[in-house]
Amino acid sequence: MGKDKDIRFEKVKKETEINFKNKEFEKISYLDTNSPPSVFIGSKLKYPQVNIGILSPFKKEENSWMYDNPRYWAENELNISDVLNFRNNLVNSRFKSNVKSDSSNKKFVEIAKEIAISSNQVDLEIKLKNKMKQIESKDKVLIPHGVNASLEDAKIVGNLKVEKKVDSVINDELKTTEAIDILNKSGINEYSISKILSVGVLGLKKNKKFVPTRWSITATDDIIGKKLIEKIKDYKIIEDYELHFGEFLGNQYIVMLFPDIWEYELFEIYLPKSSWNPSDRIKASTDYEGNSGRKEYAYETAGGYYASRLPILSYLESIKRQASILVIRIETPSYWAPLGVWVVRESVKKAMKKNIKFSDEKEFIDNSIKIAKIKYNLDISFLIRKSKIIHKKKEQKKLNDFFKN
Repeated sequence: MGKDKDIRFEKVKKETEINFKNKEFEKISYLDTNSPPSVFIGSKLKYPQVNIGILSPFKKEENSWMYDNPRYWAENELNISDVLNFRNNLVNSRFKSNVKSDSSNKKFVEIAKEIAISSNQVDLEIKLKNKMKQIESKDKVLIPHGVNASLEDAKIVGNLKVEKKVDSVINDELKTTEAIDILNKSGINEYSISKILSVGVLGLKKNKKFVPTRWSITATDDIIGKKLIEKIKDYKIIEDYELHFGEFLGNQYIVMLFPDIWEYELFEIYLPKSSWNPSDRIKASTDYEGNSGRKEYAYETAGGYYASRLPILSYLESIKRQASILVIRIETPSYWAPLGVWVVRESVKKAMKKNIKFSDEKEFIDNSIKIAKIKYNLDISFLIRKSKIIHKKKEQKKLNDFFKN
């Protein structure tokens, strides 16, 4: 962290630790606050009904953007407790609506949309209907937040800043995939894009609707990813075998790049007592796509599949090459509280910054196994044996040998 950022973080961290412990939720009915900006579209009601929530701290904060900024958290190596402190101090002031918007809540709908498309903190006055309710959530995709309350009234009391490109795409008749591609190419990050997608301002007018946050996050990763796949399939194949590795918040990654056409395979290993495996035995899940892509959602590894894939595709785009990809995620007991799929995305980003290159496939695989054992204390040879990508390469070699004879 830079010195100024470090001072600001420590100040906000101290305040969040004190604030949440001392709150008497039943006495709070009014918030003079600001949103990071952040909204949350829930998916637990019977579709097409959804809960739409405005997320904000208990009071106005000079640096409320820190409460919902995964890139900042990752770049500055925040720990799990730091992130939870921020999230526990967010109030989800919510109301119900149909995904196509509800005329009875039109005012709140417009406020939620304005907050989601803003590129700066949004000053708000909020009145609550009932007592705040502290919640505990455990989810693979969503970032947790601390408190729910029903919204009685809300008013934006400050100026909004909307990027020109965002304003342009939400007012043009563009398909959602086209709009997301434009926003991504203009430098709007995936976190902001998923928020914009969630509030139903993208797409053709007849199709615009609210999208639950968990769906918008994965949809954004997938749409951006597919656009990148289209491009990298036209690039030359990498020349060497590349091993990338890294770790963040107890999530360890081995990313193996083979000099071959685009394929992608993910194994997720959950060690005993990690956040998704309370048992005493190792658990695992896997998903795969060949060069022609997937037709179904990756049910085994869910949002992590698309979140892992995106930083790898961004790396391949940056070097203008394509490759076959085998990814191994090791979730350790150090990841004691699930924080959402952003952890996957940022962990892989970190892993892609470190690499070792090999010219020989056997040496590459052998050293990948050794490094995983030394650095992460896990024997991944059983995954290598199960890998569809590696199995296919063995079969292809036999076929090539046949034609040579």
